[in-house]
Amino acid sequence: MPNNARSHALYEPLASEIGHDYSTLRAMRESRGYSVEELSLTCGLSVGEIEDIENGRAADLSKLRRIASALGMPQDALIAPAAPTPAAQGRPLA
Repeated sequence: MPNNARSHALYEPLASEIGHDYSTLRAMRESRGYSVEELSLTCGLSVGEIEDIENGRAADLSKLRRIASALGMPQDALIAPAAPTPAAQGRPLA
C-alpha cells in the first residue's frame, strides 16, 4: 500500500489546546458524590486518566464527553469553545 494511502486517525484536540481549566472537575465530581474509583467504573476511564485530567494534564474530547456523561452533565459541558482565530472572525491573519 502506498504511503499516502495509509489511514490516519481523526485528530481530537487535547484539553490543553482547547484552553479550558479542569481544576473544578474534582469539585464537580465530589459534589455529585463520586470518588475517582466510582467515576472510573462509571465512565470507563482509568483512575490515572481521571486524575490526570483533574490535575490539568492532557485529555482528549472523547474522554471529557465520557466524564460529563457519567456525571449527568451535557456531553459538551466540559468542553470550552476554542478561542476564535482572526481568520475565523473574517480578519486577515497578518
